[in-house]
Amino acid sequence: MGWVTGIAVYLVLWWIVLFAVLPWGVQAVGDEAPPGAEKGAPARPRLALKMAVTTVVAAILWGLVELLVRSDLLSFRPPP
Repeated sequence: MGWVTGIAVYLVLWWIVLFAVLPWGVQAVGDEAPPGAEKGAPARPRLALKMAVTTVVAAILWGLVELLVRSDLLSFRPPP
């Protein structure tokens, strides 16, 4: 896999993992919402932690995809 393809695969994996991680530990503000705020908004979104977890998990998944591509278990080339 070339470096451009590797970056593209990593970015796709990063976004997929981010959307999987975003709902973890979310609790709505509820009736304690300040004026003008949505009651369903998360009380503590902890986005920095979720982005860090996403980066690590996406890197691990990207490494697995890279191993699959290099071992020819996953190939996009026609057989000779």
